[in-house]
Amino acid sequence: MPIDPYILLLLGTVGLAALLPARGTGADVASGASTAAIAFLFFLYGARLSTREALDGLKHWRLHTTVLACTFVVFPLLGLAARGLVPVILTHPLYQGLLFLTLVPSTVQSSIAFTSIARGNVPAAICAGSFSSLAGIVITPLLAAALLGSNGGGFSADSLLKIVLQLLVPFLAGQVLRRWIGGFITRHKKILGYVDRGSILLVVYTAFSEGMVQGIWHQVSAVRLAGLLAVEAVVLAVMLTLTWYGGKALRFDREDRIAIQFAGSKKSLASGLPMASVLFGAHASLAVLPLMLFHQMQLMVCAVIAKRRARDPLPEVNGSAAPTAGSRTAVGTATRSG
Repeated sequence: MPIDPYILLLLGTVGLAALLPARGTGADVASGASTAAIAFLFFLYGARLSTREALDGLKHWRLHTTVLACTFVVFPLLGLAARGLVPVILTHPLYQGLLFLTLVPSTVQSSIAFTSIARGNVPAAICAGSFSSLAGIVITPLLAAALLGSNGGGFSADSLLKIVLQLLVPFLAGQVLRRWIGGFITRHKKILGYVDRGSILLVVYTAFSEGMVQGIWHQVSAVRLAGLLAVEAVVLAVMLTLTWYGGKALRFDREDRIAIQFAGSKKSLASGLPMASVLFGAHASLAVLPLMLFHQMQLMVCAVIAKRRARDPLPEVNGSAAPTAGSRTAVGTATRSG
């Protein structure tokens, strides 16, 4: 069972916020730095997304529509259904965080990695994750406005404006400037990856510092956390089952079903944390807790599934085994890189 080292860093950041929360002037500085970090983060997202790859991926529109439907329709419906668990299993703040979890876009990196391990359609996973992240910048705030409303920890029209200014505008700026800075970003991808993660750690520290100062952690008990984990396990199991057998019902082949399962059952910590910080403000610490727990759970479960899928016998084509997704992906990737 793999434990994402980045989760350990996130937990360490939460511990730091618990011991040394930012207060007064320090809180103002941390908040300003967090705002700037979020904007820069989405600027990099925009600069990295290849418009050519996105347009090429549109050719497989049925698969991408299926993933988007899982991410922004089925997931939110499960979140709404969980409302019946309040207050017996979940507190209202934890439910709001769980509902927000169901609204954020899918992952990119882990969906690609697990699809590759399981010998699935990697180019489709790349495009599906990218489309989901792009759509989520617009869809997630709109869904939050409709489903969370004024009870979502302070969500309002001002929050929607902040989303536009802090997320959408920097993203579009990155897309516009990509032709000039795309090469630099590609050459320094590893270093900028540290910038990504450092920015998210700053967002987490700021959010949990505000939570500590306001004393909201007294609202969470070990029993409530156990209940939250159980609910999230059920949600993940339902989505993994629906994406796999739903893909079969829709007549997708094995490689496409693998991409659908891994892209359609995940939620992005990288996109969700900055959005929660903007949408929930001082209440963001409890709002992101379900997302952080779900992120680690999905990595552990999907790693096991991917390894089992990798051992599945491939279907035979004209008396011989079908080519693996890896060989097809290598050709496609080489073409795009060129």
